[in-house]
Amino acid sequence: FAGLYDFLYLPIDFNSGACLGYAFVNLVDPSHVERFWRTFDGFSRWTLPSRKVCRVSWSGPHQGLEAHIGRYRNSPVMHPTVPDEFKPVLFAQGCRVAFPGPSKAPRAPRIRRRGDGAGRHRKAGR
Repeated sequence: FAGLYDFLYLPIDFNSGACLGYAFVNLVDPSHVERFWRTFDGFSRWTLPSRKVCRVSWSGPHQGLEAHIGRYRNSPVMHPTVPDEFKPVLFAQGCRVAFPGPSKAPRAPRIRRRGDGAGRHRKAGR
């Protein structure tokens, strides 16, 4: 599929560095969707042993390159403190190209530390 996609984003857990288990891929032309779907839906021959099976689905509400750029260009994941390998990437004819700069300053991502009590509320003074 080299050269057949122009956007790729593999969300990564900032604490563990592990993939969250899904990705966003934008194919350059709808004519490639059927073969992509056949190839990856049900894929399970991973390099590292795993019971995980790939499932392909449509992403909503963002469809198309411009929609993905619009979704992520001002996202916290594009903040300067986020390592490049955690960010979405763009391609033109199979070569990585620069992501358009933000139209406003992205806020820094909120990173939950393990064991920080995220999701639990404590009363002040306790």
